[in-house]
Order: sequence, then C-alpha cells, then structure tokens
Amino acid sequence: MKDNIKPPIILTVICIAAALLLTFSHELTKENISQQKALRFNSSVEALFGKTESTLIDDNFGNDAVQAIAVTSDGKTAIQVIADGYSKGGINILVGIDENGSVCGIEFVSLGETPGLGSKVRDTEDFRKKFYGASETGVQVDSISGATFSSKGMNTAVDTALKVYTENKEAILSGRK
Repeated sequence: MKDNIKPPIILTVICIAAALLLTFSHELTKENISQQKALRFNSSVEALFGKTESTLIDDNFGNDAVQAIAVTSDGKTAIQVIADGYSKGGINILVGIDENGSVCGIEFVSLGETPGLGSKVRDTEDFRKKFYGASETGVQVDSISGATFSSKGMNTAVDTALKVYTENKEAILSGRK
C-alpha cells in the first residue's frame, strides 16, 4: 500500500514546484516582454510614417484582431491587425491610414507564414502597394501565386483596419483612450 501512494505524492510535489517556478519566471519577465512589444510597435510606426510623435489608443473597438491603434499629431493612424494566413495568426501588420482615410502604407510587425511562399506577401512590394489608396472596406487584391492563403489573410487584415477606422474615425482621431 505504501508503494502505491509514494509515486503520486512525488509527482504532485514535482508539479507544484514546476508551477511555482513557471509563475515566478512569468512575473519576472512580463514587464520586459511588454516593453519589447511596445518598442517593436513604435519602431513599426516610425517605419510606416517616419519619425513622428504618436498617441496610443487603448481600445480595439470590439474587434479582437486589432492589437493596437496609434494616431500621429498630423492625423495619420496606424492600426495593428493580426490575421490568419496559412498559419493561424501568422500575419501581424500595421496598416497606415492617412488623414483622408486611405491606406498609405503597410508595415510588418511579424510574419509567421511559410518562408518562400507565404512570405511573398511581405517580400513582394508591388503586392502591398496594391492596397495603397483603398479607403473603403471590401478591398480585394489578386492573390500571389503560391501564397493564396497569405494573400487572403492580407486582404482580411487591411479590410479589418479600414472597417475599424471608418466605423470609429471620430473616436480614433480625437485620441480617445
């Protein structure tokens, strides 16, 4: 009987110790991870609009795909959107919208698509430029051969950014937090 109780008790102690170590390491690194995300977002905004001051809006306006929104002092908006391509959540882009409400740039925060295939949506600048000037939702750009899912994900991401912007333009431009 004693031999049957000993292994589960040892396993329980090991699991508790592992859980405590994971909790401790999470608490120790969460601030650093948050700072790195903010730095990556700010560098993406700078790559999109150049050196500029921006205000971060702490609202996704009910759309879980929207990760962050920043508004510059000259009325340009950057909306970070995560969309599914070939991989779930593989497309993480920043869509720049100018003061007239048109897409003026796309910057990749990260891309988890297949190298050489899905990554063509990032590497083919002409593909990204097809979205420039779009000001209404429902924008559809022809897919890149071999990167159909990734191309559809880009269409979805840009469409999501435009939808959130057009539906909440006043709140975004007023810098609502």
